[in-house]
Amino acid sequence: MKIQEEDINRDYQAIVIGTSAGGANALQTIFASLPKNFNLPIIVVQHVHPESDEYMINIFRQECALNIKQVDEKEPVKPGIVYFAPPNYHLLVETDKTLSLTVNERVCYARPSIDVLFETAAEAYADSLIGIILTGGNYDGSRGLKRIKETGGLTIVQDPQTAEAGSMPREAIAATKVDHILPLTEIGPFLVELAAGTK
Repeated sequence: MKIQEEDINRDYQAIVIGTSAGGANALQTIFASLPKNFNLPIIVVQHVHPESDEYMINIFRQECALNIKQVDEKEPVKPGIVYFAPPNYHLLVETDKTLSLTVNERVCYARPSIDVLFETAAEAYADSLIGIILTGGNYDGSRGLKRIKETGGLTIVQDPQTAEAGSMPREAIAATKVDHILPLTEIGPFLVELAAGTK
């Protein structure tokens, strides 16, 4: 797709991604498009079983050029790293751009919750944030993406027709005026273009 001038001329500082059912394949597709010198941090909530290990993250480490890790409490957000929420913890972005973990009540039946990540990231990054909703089977993330839009961030949703589970993308599209609805294969290259324009 042709990138808009108003999208490219912005100083993005972080990307947040939320996904659930089908997310592993969707994330693999996006990560495969990102070069080693990709300069934006990516913070991910993928709904997983509370007792999951790092098997999925280890697969991503083998196939992705970027540094991929599970979040540690109070660590600072750094460029070029992909951060994953640990199983059974909510992941929050603090206003000082550090990451924190909580075991508060589930949100939309989920912990980690996409909404919790997105809403806190929106407050921390405002209009320098990119929020992305991918495939998933419920409505988690729609409220958080709306908040990103309200604080001036850029919002992207996977085209539901290209999603393994279309409910989450459809709910996000219904919740707010999304900036871009993209087929899965176009999201990674689009992010590369956006990052290239970042100061």
